Amino acid sequence: MTADPLPVSGPAAQGVDAAGVEAFLDALEAAPDIEPHSLMILRHGRLVASGWWAPYAAGRPHLLYSLSKSFTATAAALAEAGGLLDFDAPVLSYFPEFEADITDPRSRAMLVRHVASMASGHERETVDEAFGTDPAEPVRGFLLQPPHRDPGTVFAYNQPCTYTLAAIVQRVTGQSLTDWLRPRLFDPLGVGETLWQHDRTGRDLGFSGLHAATDAVARLGQLYLDDGMWRGERLLPEGWAARASRPRIPTAGAMGEDDRQDWDRGYGYQFWLSRHGFRGDGAYGQFCLVLPGQDAVIAATTATERMQEYLDLVWRHLLPAFRPAPLPGREAADAALRDRLERLELPAAEGGPVPPERARDWTGAVFAPYGGSCEDHPGLTAAEVTGDDDGGWTLHLTDAGRRLGIPLGGKGWTVTERPVPVAVSGGWTDGGTLAVDVVFLETPHRLRVTCSLTDRTFTARWATRPLNARPLTGMCAPRGSARARPEGPQEDA
Repeated sequence: MTADPLPVSGPAAQGVDAAGVEAFLDALEAAPDIEPHSLMILRHGRLVASGWWAPYAAGRPHLLYSLSKSFTATAAALAEAGGLLDFDAPVLSYFPEFEADITDPRSRAMLVRHVASMASGHERETVDEAFGTDPAEPVRGFLLQPPHRDPGTVFAYNQPCTYTLAAIVQRVTGQSLTDWLRPRLFDPLGVGETLWQHDRTGRDLGFSGLHAATDAVARLGQLYLDDGMWRGERLLPEGWAARASRPRIPTAGAMGEDDRQDWDRGYGYQFWLSRHGFRGDGAYGQFCLVLPGQDAVIAATTATERMQEYLDLVWRHLLPAFRPAPLPGREAADAALRDRLERLELPAAEGGPVPPERARDWTGAVFAPYGGSCEDHPGLTAAEVTGDDDGGWTLHLTDAGRRLGIPLGGKGWTVTERPVPVAVSGGWTDGGTLAVDVVFLETPHRLRVTCSLTDRTFTARWATRPLNARPLTGMCAPRGSARARPEGPQEDA
């Protein structure tokens, strides 16, 4: 379905200082380790600012990593409301076929609310053990990992907790998470295309793997801000947003980094508590910030390992921009911000066309990984540059036996949709060197490929390394045959 547009307003009319938003954009673009991809700000239910840094674009699904967890919790809330799931029931009660195998008393005592709040009793991540013990049934593999302490007494960010919650929802509903949520959440909210990676059992992963547009994140945040109401219709049970965002288990010090202030505020049902409000978040800076005190929602996609720094910039610049009343006489500032948001663009890599005198040398040139293997992406075994009769050039990358052709364009970003949505920038930096940045547009990830004609080798480096290994032709939302690829364990944040 086509999403109804969110109600739009100028920032000043909703008490938002455009200068504060501009300062935030300045800070983001000046931060060397933060690459912003999108930003949407809602105040009093109105969209007051939105922008996408080209080549990223509105409407395109983006890998949300662990922000997927908040959608999984929402699916569980809807299953509970339908009488299909009980948060106080033992996890094992939903998998009676494991009854004889699960003998550890703590595993048997684990309740649904414990896995929903990352309080299974384990003291660390168990994703490798769970998937490794029983790849055909990771829930059983998880329950075979004896918790270190009693469930409900300790926090550990643990992917199999959310995987198990998602598995319960899919078992009791008889549907995938996407199919369960489509008529109950996505369609009523006006959310467009959503796609979820799944594993070899056929289940949507739950703890990660959801691809959705930033608009979907913003709408989910607004729904939680309004206690489950959407345009006069109740979509979530009354009080669920407060339940999900109430700290169930302390997290202070749990992640071993005292300076991660926004990860030390407690954890609810697949939502983090923040210094201000609460949030869903995913690796590399996928954010849904819900700020009840400001009646605001901030949705963002990003590529950064410095997620706390991103949040610090929000608190420093955006939080003071939310004022208690409309700001008269700010039309010029609002217009300037709107114009800037429409022109956002990531810096393109430097490079130009092949020097004419070296064109013959590059035609059909084949390159091997520098040092014999590509450390950042081991499946990448060869690169080749080819030219066509029209003067165009293509970089071909061979990864896990699959060949990905990337057309090389001119200045700026060149976007191509097949076989996977990518944007490329860069070119020849001299007669013997081709250097390009390849952005996989439905993910946060960018690959820097450099080919040297001198020794016929290439290097490939991720700016942010994907958290689950898959070929480059699979670096996209899971459509068609891509959805059928089994996914293994994946760490996330």
